[in-house]
Amino acid sequence: MGLSAAFPRPWTRRALLSFLAASGLDAGSPKPRTFPADWRRYPDGATELDVLRLTDFSYASFLPAYYNRALTRRGQILFYSSHRTGAAQAFRMNLRSGESAQLSDIPALDGATLTLTPDERSLCFFDGPSLRYVALAKMRDRVVYSVPDGWKRTAGASVTGDGDSALFAETRDGGSRLRLVGLVKSAAAVILEARGEISHAVARPGRNQLMYRQADGSIWVVQYDGRENRRLKTPAGALGPAHWAPDGSAVLYLHFPEDRRQLNTIRAYTLDDDRDALVAKTSQFVHFGVNRDGSVFAGASRNAASPHLLLSLRANKRELTLCEHRASDPAAVAPIFSADSQSVFFQSDLHGKPAIYRVRVEQFVEKTEPGGL
Repeated sequence: MGLSAAFPRPWTRRALLSFLAASGLDAGSPKPRTFPADWRRYPDGATELDVLRLTDFSYASFLPAYYNRALTRRGQILFYSSHRTGAAQAFRMNLRSGESAQLSDIPALDGATLTLTPDERSLCFFDGPSLRYVALAKMRDRVVYSVPDGWKRTAGASVTGDGDSALFAETRDGGSRLRLVGLVKSAAAVILEARGEISHAVARPGRNQLMYRQADGSIWVVQYDGRENRRLKTPAGALGPAHWAPDGSAVLYLHFPEDRRQLNTIRAYTLDDDRDALVAKTSQFVHFGVNRDGSVFAGASRNAASPHLLLSLRANKRELTLCEHRASDPAAVAPIFSADSQSVFFQSDLHGKPAIYRVRVEQFVEKTEPGGL
């Protein structure tokens, strides 16, 4: 159901806007609702640092995919998905008051695809096969694309750096195609077609290029016009989450050696000189986030004896323990930094159902400027 369709026709535009403003509702739910803070602060059992649980463990809440934008630049608003009302819906949390407002009332939200556009004026997400684009100022929702019959969208979706287009892949009959779909102007292009299932397309900062994953986990890069499609020459072993370096010069990724007794490492693949290099050994990270200037990583360890969220300082390769995550699936912790690098957000089911947490790191990490990405 669209955002405007939830309200009966007798509402005038002025009355509707006044009602939305008064209620705090940001999208078309048949029962407009805002929710008070569910925050709980506690000292971490391993470090005694303060950890703030932002959502309650009685309902499941999730951050978007780690490569999508969940936070505004000034760090005042968090966008997330939650089953708080029974089914997965999009929410906006005020990080000063803790109040949350429901942004959608749709049947099949894929919360991982939820992303704020670079200009912070709109949201994008998939509702089943439908790609929705929501202008936040007027709360105007429209479907900009629907996956055709016979095709199925694969995991992941993101937005280009200019915010004009969405990137994702579709699969059918053992093959896939990578799509570039306009958000403002209705247009849909096929970047490339490939055998097998491709997924997780992410735009390269400052370039008309993107990376994506093949079914075997390998990382590939290609231009928007389909040219220069190539596989990164990474070491033997499995590959974990991958980020573009903030300046777009390299792909930063987790490498899992074939010998599980060896340490998982963060590596950097520099595209211009086709060079792969070790960045840091880790305490068995299975997921990690990168801060705004690429100087610090936040990682979730898979070590059962010390299920910690840690900081890895790139300059001196030193690690600092922030807190316990104690997630049943450490790979789901998926930490992300705020734009100013002063907070790390993550998710865990350590208290019950998956919830979102925040830990302040200003005592360890220099502040970065929250300018444009």
